[in-house]
Amino acid sequence: MAIWIIDSTHSEVQFKVKHLMISTVTGNFGTYDGSVETSNEEDFTGAKVSFSADINSISTGQEQRDGHLKSGDFFDAENFPKLTFASTSMEKVEDENYTITGDLTIKGTTKEVILKAEFGGTMGDFYGNTKAGFDISGKINRQDFGLTWGAVTEAGGVVVSDEVRLAFNIQLIKQS
Repeated sequence: MAIWIIDSTHSEVQFKVKHLMISTVTGNFGTYDGSVETSNEEDFTGAKVSFSADINSISTGQEQRDGHLKSGDFFDAENFPKLTFASTSMEKVEDENYTITGDLTIKGTTKEVILKAEFGGTMGDFYGNTKAGFDISGKINRQDFGLTWGAVTEAGGVVVSDEVRLAFNIQLIKQS
């Protein structure tokens, strides 16, 4: 058995949402942590994944928008300071591709989500640590998690898409 933790200095946790249905806004969480528990050090099949992100660490590069996302209209950071994910399965699909199924909790609502993970391999670093890398992607509907704020422009255009794309580039450090 091996325990791996996220190396946040070499990882990114991003989300992408259509704005006015013509362009994409990218945001990220600056503060997060997570771990992966494996029974086989060569293969992540059956691994248990846990993850949490601090809602107050959201950044889209625009302070006013970030404040709106942290408000009750969206994540309600004051009452729900973290989002969490706990896997229920991690299965190898083919070669280096996995499917991670689990429970995502945002704003007090838990729903099952399915994520795609591409395993980048393992490598030793300059300090003798064993690292593993994954590119993880998925989609959720923000309405499913109570993120229901919406507006329509005078021309009838939707301001914020319901679909949110997830893009995580994760580097893990094996614990001794």
